[in-house]
Amino acid sequence: MFNGIINVYKEEGFTSNDVVAKLRGILHQRKIGHAGTLDPAAVGVLPVLLGSGCRISEYMMDHDKTYRAKLLLGVTTDTQDTTGTVLESRDVSTLSEKDVTEAVLSFQGEYDQIPPMYSAKQINGKRLYDLAREGITVERRPVRVKIDALRIESVALPEVTFTVDCSKGTYIRTLCADIGEKLGCGGALAHLSRIRVGGFYIEDALTLSRIQELADRGQIGERIIPVEEMFLDHLRVRTQPSCDRKLLNGNRLEPEEIGLPPGGAGELLRVCTSEGEFIAVYRRDEQSGSYRPYRMLTDL
Repeated sequence: MFNGIINVYKEEGFTSNDVVAKLRGILHQRKIGHAGTLDPAAVGVLPVLLGSGCRISEYMMDHDKTYRAKLLLGVTTDTQDTTGTVLESRDVSTLSEKDVTEAVLSFQGEYDQIPPMYSAKQINGKRLYDLAREGITVERRPVRVKIDALRIESVALPEVTFTVDCSKGTYIRTLCADIGEKLGCGGALAHLSRIRVGGFYIEDALTLSRIQELADRGQIGERIIPVEEMFLDHLRVRTQPSCDRKLLNGNRLEPEEIGLPPGGAGELLRVCTSEGEFIAVYRRDEQSGSYRPYRMLTDL
């Protein structure tokens, strides 16, 4: 079984779950998941978790992201993108490039964004897109999101192309709709490409067909990133030989049992056996000063 993360280029027309299903067939294993849904019409980076990599899905979801988006002004749809039903069309001939630039850039920083009805977000145990397909609209609480940077690549009205660096949980469809609302003409997402998730870049992403080729040649293992590489910013420690069993059992470890001073060193640690085998990521307990498992990454 493969363990780790693979950077997949999700192509248009596939859901994120479609990618997982196809990879299960290509790699001949069931334990596969993805870290961050992409709409079927969107393309780009989809980190896929294999084997023990599935245990860090929550950690992977926390990564910031970069998108390239094409915004179509003058159109409002029920899905906030151009795959939906047009609800209203407006003239944009009076808009200037300056107006558009100012409106787009005004969203840099933090703002409260209302999740769209057509999204995988759950309310009372039901996904919003399921409710939307039933014709049900429910109240959604605004979510504070952070737009770290916005860069306009081109303005060719009614289309605007821009890239955005943002926090997890940011809906680019909603950002496009919010820009259109600010301009008073409406807006919808016309195309979306996710070009970065944390340290995963689109230039390194593999299509499903390429993954199939590498698997057929027995070379796919070379493109699977070990789980430990996701935590290289954190100190790597070894247990004392007498404490190996405690680590393998997922027990609490005191700083001195992993070669640290009494106060510890860092919130997260990569913890290995006394022989150097990476086993788990541990998190410091602020009250006791000891370290407890954050993610066990072995089946031992």
